[in-house]
This record gives sequence, structure tokens and C-alpha cells, in this order.
Amino acid sequence: MYIILLTYLVDLTEVDKHLDGHRQHLKKYYDNGTFICSGPRNPRTGGVILCRALDQEVVTKIANEDPFITNGVASFELINFQTSNYVEEFKPFLD
Repeated sequence: MYIILLTYLVDLTEVDKHLDGHRQHLKKYYDNGTFICSGPRNPRTGGVILCRALDQEVVTKIANEDPFITNGVASFELINFQTSNYVEEFKPFLD
């Protein structure tokens, strides 16, 4: 499992210009089952995406496709982690 941690590099008015493209990117990976959940950080300095366990190279490629990244308004960090405890309702996302 990976956390894709986005950090905005520019003012929010510039970030918001790319929000529709970012949402389309999210939808693509929700539709194919790769993304589990996502949302803005609070305060709004970036975002967080929880991504099913994939090869780091694949996750990097996916993150680099995000319009926030391709347009230079955000950077990202990947955090790889192994779930050891979870609520039962989360189990389907671990398979």
C-alpha cells in the first residue's frame, strides 16, 4: 500500500486552475480500483491519496500523470507501508 502525499508549490489560485484535470486523474484510478481514498490536507497545503499496493515504479508513474504534477503546481512523496491492523470493512481493499 502507498500513500501519495502531494504538496502544493504555488498559490491556491494557481492550483485550482488544474483541479478539474486532477479530479479526472483521480476518477481514472478510482474506476480501475487503484485508489482507495483521497482528499485535501488540512490546512490545504496539498493532498493525500491512499493507493493499493503496487510496485513503486508503477505508483511513481501514476503520480507523475497527475495534472498537479505535470503542470508544476505540486510535488509528491511516496510512503510505502504494510497494513498490520485495520477494521474488518477495510479488508477488501487489501486483497
